[in-house]
Amino acid sequence: MNYRNVGQSGLKVSEISLGTWLTFGNQVDEELGQKLVRRAFEYGINYFDTADIYNKGQAEEMLGKALQGLNRAEYIIATKSFWPMSEAPTNKGLSRKHLFDSIEASLDRLKLKYVDIFYCHRFDPDTPLEETLAAIEDLIRLGKILYWGTSEWEADQISEAWALCQARQWHPPLINQPIYNMLNKKIEQRILPTTRRLGMGTAIFSPLAQGILSGKYTGGKIPQNSRGAAKNLNMFMLGQLNDHELLAKIDQLNPIAQRLNMTLSQLAIAFTLHTPGVSTAIVGASSLEQLVENIGASGKSIPLTDLEQLRAMF
Repeated sequence: MNYRNVGQSGLKVSEISLGTWLTFGNQVDEELGQKLVRRAFEYGINYFDTADIYNKGQAEEMLGKALQGLNRAEYIIATKSFWPMSEAPTNKGLSRKHLFDSIEASLDRLKLKYVDIFYCHRFDPDTPLEETLAAIEDLIRLGKILYWGTSEWEADQISEAWALCQARQWHPPLINQPIYNMLNKKIEQRILPTTRRLGMGTAIFSPLAQGILSGKYTGGKIPQNSRGAAKNLNMFMLGQLNDHELLAKIDQLNPIAQRLNMTLSQLAIAFTLHTPGVSTAIVGASSLEQLVENIGASGKSIPLTDLEQLRAMF
């Protein structure tokens, strides 16, 4: 496993990290979750990503149990808050109250005294930005979180938060977590240039585009036990699963992957890691075999000519 500094900080994260979105509490039960976390840790993954909203807290609970017995100094936990956790109007967003309540609830579910990274899971237009940032600063000073970041914020929103933190001498955001893969390169336009200029790192999620880039859907076929066949999990990928022209293009990636001695999944993940500013690629896994395959993308090299070809294909 290779490691990278998060932006201009001294925090080192594994190139591949393990996420819990759509897997823990859905595809992955408690027993398998523990095996996945332990195997990931054995292979050098030190960053584990979750959120309060993932299966309404169940993902955090499963991750917390799986981490028991591991050396706390050797792993990084990231969680998030923004989305409603109940029908109550105070139990959502980035208000001071909700941030304090959500951190305490997450720490309780994770069985931890602090989280290493806390993400604002979306920008909150209903809360003054200064209120959010002041609350985060207090949580840092209380030792509840060590670093904070943004997830799916626009470039201007990130810049505004950074400038306000600088003006108030508060801890600025260290990291951004956006979606990024061969099929969705939106962050290259403004977000990555902004975060790189500010010295922030980037933890990208969905490097396999919900599994579309895993090679499972060759010929447009949807395997019975795949995420694409699960109605409670495939809501974010239906459009692409029905795009036969896109799936045919993805099939053309197989010869490139084979020539470079990679699987299609490894090629897709390695592609994201070749993008300047990317600190780690968050992968999900529903089996130990899938996890080990994805971990194998760390350290893989893609020649410049092939990178250019891949970029031109989508």
